[in-house]
Amino acid sequence: MSDPMADALSVGAPAFRIGRWEIAAPAVLAPMAGVTDRPFRIVARGLGAALAASEMITSDTRLWNSRKSRMRMDHTGEPEPRVVQLAGAEPEAIAEAARRNVDLGAQIIDINMGCPAKKVCNRLCGSALMQDEPLVGRILEAVVSAVQGTGVPVTLKTRTGWDREHRNGVAVARIAEAAGIAALAIHGRTRADFYEGAAEYDTIAAIRAAVSIPVVANGDVDSAQKARDVLDRTGAAGVMVGRAAHGAPWIFRDINGLLTRGQLPEPLSRAERRDIILRHLQAIYAFHGEDSGLRIARKHLGWYGRLLDDAPAARSRFMAAPDTASQFACAGEEFEVWSREDAQAA
Repeated sequence: MSDPMADALSVGAPAFRIGRWEIAAPAVLAPMAGVTDRPFRIVARGLGAALAASEMITSDTRLWNSRKSRMRMDHTGEPEPRVVQLAGAEPEAIAEAARRNVDLGAQIIDINMGCPAKKVCNRLCGSALMQDEPLVGRILEAVVSAVQGTGVPVTLKTRTGWDREHRNGVAVARIAEAAGIAALAIHGRTRADFYEGAAEYDTIAAIRAAVSIPVVANGDVDSAQKARDVLDRTGAAGVMVGRAAHGAPWIFRDINGLLTRGQLPEPLSRAERRDIILRHLQAIYAFHGEDSGLRIARKHLGWYGRLLDDAPAARSRFMAAPDTASQFACAGEEFEVWSREDAQAA
């Protein structure tokens, strides 16, 4: 049996560079609040994601004493480069947050100007900042200046615009490049679109044509073939995968195989996927503890459970488990039966 982790990482020449970092493969994991904690980032990196940014961290350092913020800044055991994503609207505050995270071990600083959530946009953070291009420039210049001399590049994640009448992604990209941003990730929707409708890639293609720094395309990349189509359409250096990785972190292995070798890798067996799922659960419990671990694992088991023949019944069992030990035992039973069915069919 092949090693899925080794297979995922054997991709040959670097796909692109971000500052001093050679990015080994074209598929990267999108930062997602409540999803891309340290255990999931490590799983995704092991299965081929070339980058995996932290969940968004506020630039208000007064809030960093909360358990949530402390855990979001914990990168113990993560492969390099370690990416920290920051959100804020005050240039000096986000610059200071960048300096502090570099001191804590961040190796790439990513600025969030793509999150459409109201609790972010109402504070003029995330994609709300696209309404104020001069402020965008001041923030990016402040952060780049703050980490200058450390060898830590700064990247930007944004959208195509505020709404369909104000698609200013090209203008923001030019501002970013002029400020010293090392790479861009562009979600193919406006803030007003939220996650509705289909992503559009023409604006991403226009951004790619307008700047010389690497551009990563994001939005609706849900298969290896879709990743290839998006790269063909946009000319981007790579693709960023978000929701399609829920319950399927091996998607990075598939995308990298098709994009770098021209063919999909041999599919993982059910036994291999079972082992990945159970290791992920153990990592969640170890990182988050009993109460939070039980709750967070329910979310991932809801996604992984879609693999099972009787997904609704299995999901009910996963959700009803009263503690991590019984939840893990239940998951082990369900995925063991599932993996044996694969072996019997072979």
